[in-house]
Amino acid sequence: ECEGKGEGLDVELAECSGGIHADLASGANVASARPLRASGGLSTAGVIPHGAGMVVTPEDSARFEPDAPIKPYRNGKDLTDRPRGVLVIDCYGLSAEQVRQRYPRLYQWLLDRVKPERDANRDKDLREKWWLHRRNNDDLRRALQGLPRYIATAMVAKHRVFQFLEASILPDQKLVAIALDDGYSLGVLSSRVHVAWSLATGGTLEDRPVYSKSLCFDPFPFPVATPAQQARIRDLAEQIDAHRKRMLAAHDELTLTGLYNVLQKVGAGDTALTAKEKLIHEKGLVAVLKQLHDELDAAVLDAYGWHDHPSDEQILERLVALNAERVAEEASGTIRWLRPAFQAPSSEKAEKGAEKGAWLEFGEAVNSNQAPFPNQAPFPPASLPAPARAPTQQQWPSSLPDQLAAVARILAESPSAQTEAQLAANFTGKGRWKSRLP
Repeated sequence: ECEGKGEGLDVELAECSGGIHADLASGANVASARPLRASGGLSTAGVIPHGAGMVVTPEDSARFEPDAPIKPYRNGKDLTDRPRGVLVIDCYGLSAEQVRQRYPRLYQWLLDRVKPERDANRDKDLREKWWLHRRNNDDLRRALQGLPRYIATAMVAKHRVFQFLEASILPDQKLVAIALDDGYSLGVLSSRVHVAWSLATGGTLEDRPVYSKSLCFDPFPFPVATPAQQARIRDLAEQIDAHRKRMLAAHDELTLTGLYNVLQKVGAGDTALTAKEKLIHEKGLVAVLKQLHDELDAAVLDAYGWHDHPSDEQILERLVALNAERVAEEASGTIRWLRPAFQAPSSEKAEKGAEKGAWLEFGEAVNSNQAPFPNQAPFPPASLPAPARAPTQQQWPSSLPDQLAAVARILAESPSAQTEAQLAANFTGKGRWKSRLP
């Protein structure tokens, strides 16, 4: 009863079934999703140049040799706001002597502006390899080799937006680079399905969503789409990417964040736009962008076979279930490679595809015991149990936070529980470090 008025209160009850998780929330247990081999080796953060002298302006680069190793450089703000137009020195693969012989003017720049800072650093590797980046990222370079473009997203951003970058552009550590160049891939990642997944799995930094390649990309199960469905998704994604770039190129005052701020309000049915938002809506043709995204979302849902207008929570529950199906599938040796030409180049079907001038269809299942992607051991045949593999040992970290992080990472990557002995087998070190395992 409502005190003082004697009137009854209308009470609505809602029921939600499902497990209760560590945060006391109920619903899809996205934390249970496991990384998929089908996504292996394709996504990584960018490079870490380390040192103000590594990043240069076009005017600075005019001092160097015409063929000096200089590349366009992007960080998260370049994607969400406006590109700074800066370049980065990238001497990857060259010794200091080779840099001095081939590019003496560039070498002097590094000698004057980078080496003094590196000499004062306590990290021996940084001091001794002062002409190279702190993180050169061999995996990224290997994955991007031969691609004309790749997909990138800012690791921390208000809106989860994916876009194509030319392969000549080097991403920094605050970007997640995904070595897929097909519009179909961009479309699936840009859809409501994947955005809902990434928001649920990636966490936040302050009030901004974080995209973690290991949590958001690696476990995400792509749909098994027909060629016609792939073509539809590919066409819409290419239109979205081209539309945004065309609008930003035409209007210096527009930003990607600004476009999606307005798109979000319009999508929520809020028509009370400010004068600035109305200008963005008009110049950025946001209504066109919204229509393209709506059509893309419908096309991706169709590719999954979900025609019942699922809610975001239902989408997450279905993705968790689909992830479990794929994990079981992969345990039997059937892998739906996202990029078989790179991930499984020696598989029989890939070889046949190469002879025909075409690789496997995107996401096609392959029962293979070939190496999944460069530098990874082959999978066992489906008829044989997987042999136990000796873990790659790493140095036991010195600090407690690093120790906890290292153990948590191994547990997250393990398909089953680990005993203390199994955990210890992943590390090496001096002293009584095993007794300090968390």
